[in-house]
Amino acid sequence: MPTTPKSLLWTRTDTAGAEHAVVDDGHGLTAQGTQLAVDPVPYTCRYQVTTDTDWSSVRLEVEVEGAGWRRSVRLERATQRWRVTAAEQGDLDAVLTAAGHAPAGLPGVEDPDRLADALDVDLGGSPLFNTLPLRRLGLNTAPPDTRHSISVAWVLLPSLTVLPAEQVYTGLGPNRFRYASGGFSAEVEMDADGYVQRYPGLAERAPTR
Repeated sequence: MPTTPKSLLWTRTDTAGAEHAVVDDGHGLTAQGTQLAVDPVPYTCRYQVTTDTDWSSVRLEVEVEGAGWRRSVRLERATQRWRVTAAEQGDLDAVLTAAGHAPAGLPGVEDPDRLADALDVDLGGSPLFNTLPLRRLGLNTAPPDTRHSISVAWVLLPSLTVLPAEQVYTGLGPNRFRYASGGFSAEVEMDADGYVQRYPGLAERAPTR
């Protein structure tokens, strides 16, 4: 059985960065975490996520900040609809442009009804959020080749733009699954509780001592 609470630390392998999350999974999931990354510009991201007892997402709050800018977004699901609120201080787009990157656009989503089919939220660059659909669908204990296609509310970093996204999770046997979205796919290793151990091209769990 899962133990609560637990402390998880991942090192990013796609860029310089890391993520630390403290999670309680006794009745669904309640978690808070911090991400640090340097790509496309250095930023710190703090989040809180909550699911119901069936592991369907009900709330996500994210704040991200860098030199001269700060953004926040909140997603709340009730009566099968998402409410999304966002705020910005400073000018992230100006910072991105000065660093030679394309502007990010606005945080949030213009039409929350585009997220109507999403039962899961996904935060860019975070291996923790794979656990939400894995546990909701029971994929960590399902037979090999069990496949699920899902809709998620995908929060991009550092922009905090929220998009509907289609993702496919396929069980590959004990503690392994394939993640696919768009033209990207990866075979991911997880522990017995459904938390990512190794995500090729993204992150690896730091060993505990």
